[in-house]
Amino acid sequence: MFQTFICLFSWFSVKLWASAFGGEIKSISAKYSGSHLLQKKYKEMEKSVRVEEIDGVKLVKNLAVKMEEVFREKAEATRRLVEAAEEAHHQHEDNPDLQYEYFNAVLINEVDEMGNNVELGGEFLLEPNDHFNNLSVNLSLSVVQVPTNMYNKDPDIVNGVYWSEALNKVFVDNFERDPTLIWQYFGSAKGFFRQYPGVKWHPDEHGVIGFDCRNRKWYIQAATSPKDVVILVDVSGSMKGLRLTIARQTVSSILDTLGDDDFFNIIAYNQEIHYVEPCLNGTLVRADRTNKDHFREHLDKLFAKGIGLLGEALAEAFTILNNFNRTGRGSVCSQAIMLVTDGATEMYDDVFEKYNWPERKVRIFPYLIGRESAFADNLKWMACANKGYFSQISTLADVQENVMRYLHVMSRPKVIDHEHDTVWTEAYVDSLCLFVVDLFMQKNQGILLGVVGTDIPLQELMKLIPKHMLGIHGYAFAITNNGYILTHPDLRPLYQDGQKRRKPNYSSVDLSEVEWEDKDDILRNAMVNRRTGTFSMEVKKTVDRGRRVLKMHNDYYYTDIKGTPFSVGVALSRGHGKYFFRGNVSVEAGLRDLEQPDVALADEWTYCNTEEQHEHRHLTQIQAIKLFMKGRRPNLKCDRELIQEVLFDAVVTAPLAAYWTGLALNKSENSDKGVEIAFLGTRSGLSRTNLFVPADQLSNQDFLTAEDKEGVFNADHFPLWYKRAAEQVPGTFVYSVPFSTALENKSVVLASTAIQLMDDRKSPIVAAVGLQMKLEFFQRKFWTACRQCTALDGKCSISCDTYMCLCALTLLLSQTGLFFGEVEGAVMNKLLQMGSFKRITLYDYQALCKEYTGSSDSARTFLLEFNLYSWWNVDLSVKAQRSRGKTLMVPCDTEYPAFVSERTIKETTGNIECEGCIRSFVIQQIPSSNLFMVVVDKKCDCSKTPPSLKCDRLKFQKDRKKPESCHPFHPEENAMECGSATRLSSALTAALLPLIAATISR
Repeated sequence: MFQTFICLFSWFSVKLWASAFGGEIKSISAKYSGSHLLQKKYKEMEKSVRVEEIDGVKLVKNLAVKMEEVFREKAEATRRLVEAAEEAHHQHEDNPDLQYEYFNAVLINEVDEMGNNVELGGEFLLEPNDHFNNLSVNLSLSVVQVPTNMYNKDPDIVNGVYWSEALNKVFVDNFERDPTLIWQYFGSAKGFFRQYPGVKWHPDEHGVIGFDCRNRKWYIQAATSPKDVVILVDVSGSMKGLRLTIARQTVSSILDTLGDDDFFNIIAYNQEIHYVEPCLNGTLVRADRTNKDHFREHLDKLFAKGIGLLGEALAEAFTILNNFNRTGRGSVCSQAIMLVTDGATEMYDDVFEKYNWPERKVRIFPYLIGRESAFADNLKWMACANKGYFSQISTLADVQENVMRYLHVMSRPKVIDHEHDTVWTEAYVDSLCLFVVDLFMQKNQGILLGVVGTDIPLQELMKLIPKHMLGIHGYAFAITNNGYILTHPDLRPLYQDGQKRRKPNYSSVDLSEVEWEDKDDILRNAMVNRRTGTFSMEVKKTVDRGRRVLKMHNDYYYTDIKGTPFSVGVALSRGHGKYFFRGNVSVEAGLRDLEQPDVALADEWTYCNTEEQHEHRHLTQIQAIKLFMKGRRPNLKCDRELIQEVLFDAVVTAPLAAYWTGLALNKSENSDKGVEIAFLGTRSGLSRTNLFVPADQLSNQDFLTAEDKEGVFNADHFPLWYKRAAEQVPGTFVYSVPFSTALENKSVVLASTAIQLMDDRKSPIVAAVGLQMKLEFFQRKFWTACRQCTALDGKCSISCDTYMCLCALTLLLSQTGLFFGEVEGAVMNKLLQMGSFKRITLYDYQALCKEYTGSSDSARTFLLEFNLYSWWNVDLSVKAQRSRGKTLMVPCDTEYPAFVSERTIKETTGNIECEGCIRSFVIQQIPSSNLFMVVVDKKCDCSKTPPSLKCDRLKFQKDRKKPESCHPFHPEENAMECGSATRLSSALTAALLPLIAATISR
């Protein structure tokens, strides 16, 4: 995007205007930014600076080791909890009459009408703590949450709460050992949830807390091994009405229990076999959020008719599982068939004998829908004969609790093996945390007691990233064994819609969806398979919310993180991004200049680790640096190399503070207060600012504050003005108009330029400096330039005082920052044809679309988060329509254009023929800037026809690394624990026992 200024013209006049305007704005920008002074100061230090090339392989390996240490410490904390829990349970004897008052998370500090504490809600001290997002917590005790549909004083709950009180001491001890820990917890197989530190829970507006730890993905992942599942749904005529409704809910609840390491398919059957998604006939798909939601949509299309031929459906399910397992593409671990039906007229032992006996590799989990029990014996026999579990579901309220029972069966092998597998989940954006969980069991028995876990804030991992070593465009990223992103600067987990909300599929964004130029998934697959290596490719990186695109060549370095299923990578841009410098100044001089009031350090960079020790948490980074460099805190961990760089920058940039102060004090300068702020940033994360007007008079008060995410140093990126300046020709300024998330014009213009250490292509960009000026001031300078005249007699045939030019400039006030194709589509098309601009196709695989439902004409339109040119390059079949139905935000993939200028073309002219009229225009580059002056003859109105844009993304199964732990069966399993809804008849028991005996003897 670029700024446009439109006037009636002649070619010579336009060149004069562009030259005059360019000279004026560069003079202002250089003067108030102090760019010449800063360049001179760095130049003076050139001989004392050592420039080195960054070793990407060494960098990524060091980062992996640091991350490994963080993960190891968190895993050790959970193992201490496991040992304590197992020992506490071993020492406890269940007492059905036990009475015990505990701190219920919902009831604490609640009082009745008489002002007395309610039962299970005693006085519980809570204090705000900034380590826990300023929530009020209790660092000495945990609280217990019980699902709303369970009784707080159920004997099983009370006994479990009683013996698990022993975890409080371990929670506190863990936190004292590792002050970076946040939430620790224990999810009981009985349903209650113990959380440390203690915090009050609040029900929703209906007085309900729907949280049940056993339904959470982290609990299920820890309790069971990866699995391949086929869900069979009976849609025969007897399933009409409520039964089919319950069946749909049952299937949906089963889907909730499947995670990213699981694979599934759904088959509906009556007298025929119907794949719920026909295009996935005969295969399984990964149980990620997108696939599960897709199948849920199809469940509503099921209807009941005909008769049910279960034998053929079972045979189809066994065939799919067998064939898919042989391909090696599934879980290659546990297998199961979930049968949702209202009855079975026979036992189908011939099918099981053909496909599943004697090994019984596929477990059968029948769910009998309805209150009738006529066929319960047959279904329970199927479960018992195939190491499964039988459940009967009579009402919708019974669904969740009954579905969950199969998990205890699937967990039995792992429990009997006494395997304490540490499970690492994907990132959860609600707390921006990564879970590490560990399961534990009743000693010497195959009974799952529960799961313990802790959270790892992604911010803690990001603090390990040496941003100053990665350069302006460099970044680090990490992915899971499934290729899903843990952290990446291009991951956008939230969207803005009145308030920030989570995207539905935020936790399953694949690396290939952000590094999409890697068409063959070379980088992704190497990292998924935990290799160490390098990779290079040309990339197009969007900045400023997709308004602008930067083309560069990236080198990638990657390796695995030991002890976890994760891999980490580093991207370095070629050129100045591959080099850094080491400067040297005295500690005294550096600290003196660092403590000046105009200095700030990158808030999310780690110069000193003030989180590791409780006594350091009150320190600012500058205070910590001072204590560290003076040797007053020997146990304070700091990055000495980064501190040395920031001290060097503090000394070199110090003269600008006096320079800016001199300008501000000179009353003859900036009398109209057109220039508001001067600022600079360095590669070490140091920044300085100077206000030329009072803070309350700033036109854009968000700039350089925490509200301006793209304008400040962040954990994963340099400021936007820094990044764009680095890609400009040295000595030139880049100008831009900042916009808020709502595209609201901030009425200011930003100008910035890069400071290069040496006149060398390999020289690092050591700093960027710039200013903020009022848009009206900027436009006034343009107005003055457009009054320039080339005629010797001073009588110009054209002038900006003419009506046509005046109208265009007035129009400019409301159109500044718009894409030029939106204002002058015909001219933009012509410029593309002439090669002055080039169209680049970009892809956004994290987009959301607004989908209108509830009307006969459902429609979808893009959420204009990145697709800013959509009206000008639009797929005419995809557009917004008014609808009185509900508006939904749904994930979608978009293709959209960006436009870049051809820098070698400084000026050009053209004519556009439209309906018997010829429209002329001139485009002239404004010297020392990124701006073009475009002057258009307004006498013709040339409307444009937007080209069609089609987007079609191929879907295929991407590579993944299977979890190393797998526990599908155990010979000591008690297969007779297979359901309790009804008692097996003596005949069926007699038929089953010989089969079990024969199998165990093997």
